[in-house]
Amino acid sequence: MTTEFELTAALSRDLTAPLTAAQKRALERAVAKIVVLGAQAGVGTDQLIELLESGLTVGELLDYLSARVGIA
Repeated sequence: MTTEFELTAALSRDLTAPLTAAQKRALERAVAKIVVLGAQAGVGTDQLIELLESGLTVGELLDYLSARVGIA
């Protein structure tokens, strides 16, 4: 629950201010988990980046990867 709180705080923060150490760790963990899910779905990190750059939101990316892995 703490991680969710930290990520929520990171999203609502002043974008010109640097991340706190806790926010940075939470973000790094979240990205690592997305990369692992991508690997399970057969999607490499470069492809993940391309999907995000093409306009997919993180939520849409997670839905796409979950569907490929068969997570409901």
